Amino acid sequence: QDFSHLQTLCLSQGLLFEDATFPAQVSSIGPNLLPEDELQQIHWKRPTELLRNPYLFLDGVSRFDIMQGEIGDCWMLAALGSLTLQKHFLENVLPKDQGFQEDYAGIFHFRFWQCGDWVDVVIDDRLPFLNGRYLSVHSRMSNEFWPSLLEKAYAKLRGSYQNLHGGYLSDALVDLTGGVQVQFSLKDPPPDLEEIVKAAIKSRCLMGCSTSSQLRRYVELRNGIIQGHAYTVTGAEKIPYKNGMKYIIRIWNPWGHGEWKGPWSDNSSQWDHVEPKWREALLRNKDDGEFW
Repeated sequence: QDFSHLQTLCLSQGLLFEDATFPAQVSSIGPNLLPEDELQQIHWKRPTELLRNPYLFLDGVSRFDIMQGEIGDCWMLAALGSLTLQKHFLENVLPKDQGFQEDYAGIFHFRFWQCGDWVDVVIDDRLPFLNGRYLSVHSRMSNEFWPSLLEKAYAKLRGSYQNLHGGYLSDALVDLTGGVQVQFSLKDPPPDLEEIVKAAIKSRCLMGCSTSSQLRRYVELRNGIIQGHAYTVTGAEKIPYKNGMKYIIRIWNPWGHGEWKGPWSDNSSQWDHVEPKWREALLRNKDDGEFW
């Protein structure tokens, strides 16, 4: 599908685009994502039906825009959170020639790396709702829609929203960058893991991590970590602590809330022994899903 051609056609006819190749029907959700009775209750709505003044982006793109919906695609959203930290990669995935303000025709497009090439995926902007709530990912800002629309394009690429329900963070990182992925097991980490992470940050790599899903998925442990869940690595620092140095890593949860409760968490006593300038620079005491 050619985005420019279809957009021009819709504008000339005064119509909003309806994508017959990924229709606003159960087939696009997938037969097994929800119980049958809930599948029949799904309503599709455009952002312009929900709000008077929707935007694709508001004040740029940030990981804190992303709040995971009912679909278990944390693996993709964790990769997307990492992508927002590297604006030069973002431009490949999020073309700038679209929005709700100019030449709006209910049509959008996004690009993903597939089999050695950037593939342009065209969608309409009808989003699935169940009982008045987003089925899809949504933005913390109620009138910003880039996360929901990008997720829809990725669901179309994969065949349905159901096909996003469970996957590998490494696959999503490749699909969003065209890069090469490397994995390390933290059960038996390389002795120079700290240096590897530092080098990766310096060379602007995208990084994520995940917890084991051998037990039940999406169960919150007492320490605040979620079983069978994917996270984004958003920073690493070596800071003065007591009489030495401490290496800490910053992680973000694509749920947009829910954080680690152990050492170096937002309210932990470790921060009392950190110089004020470091504490002020690094500590954000908010339930935004991000923690050291």
